[in-house]
Amino acid sequence: MAIETVAAPTETSVDLGPAAALSCRECGERFALGPIFACASCFGPLEVAYDLPSGSPDELKKRIEAGPNNIWRYAPLLPVPSDVADKPNINPGFTKLVKADNLARELGVTGGLYVKDDSGNPTHSFKDRVVAIAVEAARAFGFTTLSCSSTGNLAGAVGAAAARAGLRSCVFIPHDLEQGKVVMAAVYGGELVGIEGNYDDVNRFCSELIGDPLGEGWGFVNVNLRPYYGEGSKTLAYEICEQLGWQLPDQLVIPIASGSQLTKIDKGLQELIKLGLVEDKPYKIFGAQAEGCSPVSTAFKAGHEVVRPQKPNTIAKSLAIGNPADGPYVLDIARRTGGAVEDVNDEQVVDAIKLLARTEGIFAETAGGVTVGVTKKLIDAGLLDPSLTTVVLNTGDGLKTLDAVAATSQVSATIRPSLDAFRAAGLAATS
Repeated sequence: MAIETVAAPTETSVDLGPAAALSCRECGERFALGPIFACASCFGPLEVAYDLPSGSPDELKKRIEAGPNNIWRYAPLLPVPSDVADKPNINPGFTKLVKADNLARELGVTGGLYVKDDSGNPTHSFKDRVVAIAVEAARAFGFTTLSCSSTGNLAGAVGAAAARAGLRSCVFIPHDLEQGKVVMAAVYGGELVGIEGNYDDVNRFCSELIGDPLGEGWGFVNVNLRPYYGEGSKTLAYEICEQLGWQLPDQLVIPIASGSQLTKIDKGLQELIKLGLVEDKPYKIFGAQAEGCSPVSTAFKAGHEVVRPQKPNTIAKSLAIGNPADGPYVLDIARRTGGAVEDVNDEQVVDAIKLLARTEGIFAETAGGVTVGVTKKLIDAGLLDPSLTTVVLNTGDGLKTLDAVAATSQVSATIRPSLDAFRAAGLAATS
């Protein structure tokens, strides 16, 4: 399983644990570890290649299980130094895998249905995982400012992680984000800059800033640190399998924004198989998008290999990336595994948020409504097998997107403080 290690130049000779090189996902060319994200030969995206641990799978399992209750239990499989758990970080991960029996009954699922609830992370979204890895790369490469382009959740995660690590932060968001996400990103004391336009406009601006002297010393977690940042999503795959008793789920439903989370979860599952930590068996990966920003779903249904950009128009703003960088790779994975990519409209998103809250006591943000809504749609269409073990991802907290459900989630009645008034309101339970 070892790969040829590429010697890094002196200025980027760093300790990132088992990370050995950066590898182009298109042509396979390898590069030294550094703050680069595109292949110099073909401009394909780069990702981390590893010298993964060798030896007994049982010994590696014991080592993982003895680790901390956060993502650093998987440090032997991540691009981080071995002493990462001792450094100031927000320490995300090992969130709950909820066995959703009530939701299963509502949806007609007879196999095990689970919700991987990542709202329990420090800033209440899965973005804490990817940022925690990016912080270690930023430290290794000597960056002093942490930055990003964000649809909201990432901005908060970067602000919190930078504050904890003692770094400056300056993050960029579309000007019309949900107010809850704006406040959460700003409260950590870093600079928060609204850009007139959508996420794709923000991302283009950040790419320009990286090439300007103004951006010197800046680590953009989802641009020049993207190869490392993306690896944080693998920890979702690791945790799900460990929490299932070191078993692969049969089916996963994963939201799509850039598509990086879905591709890295698949990468994590493949690594577990190669290391012998789980039994190799087929699994299906399903992607979930909002109808108002569904370029990958549209391409999948049309049988296309190319994902054509769309202008986002949906309440699911955390998924509102009209030109998803990993879209083509999502198509490949969905087709390779026998899965699919589906979308739901805003009304279905709201209904799904309320369904999950009513059945399992989990208040998901709009992205979680997308995954639950798509799960229901896939079952109804006969594309997702209700007799198999299925894991649905909720990637954020509903408190961040209150506007989506505020109009239909109000007090049942306002009464005088008396039993007679309560009886008159017709709310008293009857046997």
